[in-house]
Amino acid sequence: MDTGCVELLLRDGRKISIDCTGVEDALDVTMAQRSELDYLIYNDPLAYAELILNDESEEYPRSAVGG
Repeated sequence: MDTGCVELLLRDGRKISIDCTGVEDALDVTMAQRSELDYLIYNDPLAYAELILNDESEEYPRSAVGG
């Protein structure tokens, strides 16, 4: 089921759930940049989580789509 979240289970048993829709709504991104983020959600969720948790989300979409 698609929940719109990326969920992580950490080694110590804690769980983190990232609300992808909320994150993307908070970012000032174009539709093309949002598509790049969506690609990560479905194809490389760990990279998406690292991007968001390391606060690199502002730089990634612009560099990924040449902006």
